[in-house]
Amino acid sequence: MKPSIRKLPDAELEVMQAVWECTPPVSRTDIETILQESHPMAPTTLLTLLTRLSEKGFLRIEKTGRRSQYIPLVKKDRYLAEQSRRFLDKLCGGSLSAFATALCDSGLTREEIDELRDLLEKGNL
Repeated sequence: MKPSIRKLPDAELEVMQAVWECTPPVSRTDIETILQESHPMAPTTLLTLLTRLSEKGFLRIEKTGRRSQYIPLVKKDRYLAEQSRRFLDKLCGGSLSAFATALCDSGLTREEIDELRDLLEKGNL
């Protein structure tokens, strides 16, 4: 069984999402470009977050001279699956019906609910 993946704080998750959008290895400039639109931050803050992500096992840092490249060690789909399961267990008590009710009450449109139903019926999930 794979070890559990810890939940990331919001700022670290923003950085990981930017990393996941790129083809590895990823430069700090690549990450900054993506974050500039949704979550701009100072270069020193970004470097601190990248170091934390490395310490937590989410990234590997490869240094070439003064430049660093970042390689994700945790895949986005694995992180999402783990956090979804944690959400189901902790907040919904493991109840799929409670989860489905919460999802439907979250403001999903009729089209989104229909799309989810189609995915479930076709076995694409």
